[in-house]
Amino acid sequence: MDDGYRGENFMHWVMDMFKWIVEIVLRPLEKKGFLVLPKRWVVERTFGWLNWCRRLSKDYERLPETSETFIYMAMIRIMVRRLA
Repeated sequence: MDDGYRGENFMHWVMDMFKWIVEIVLRPLEKKGFLVLPKRWVVERTFGWLNWCRRLSKDYERLPETSETFIYMAMIRIMVRRLA
């Protein structure tokens, strides 16, 4: 596995740019088959929610800023529906 997939460069970049702490969860080498990884379900669930929005299900946008805006709008919609 090369350094790009280990994520050390990514972790340092995120820490330098945003002052966030990134935790990379690796699969244990001795385990075989399906294995539930901790916290991965949070990311998968969020991507599943975002796929309900038609504009986000495919890459229609030309600018990354537009995609980011639609992600914000989708998450605001999800949060408002949970409050109601």
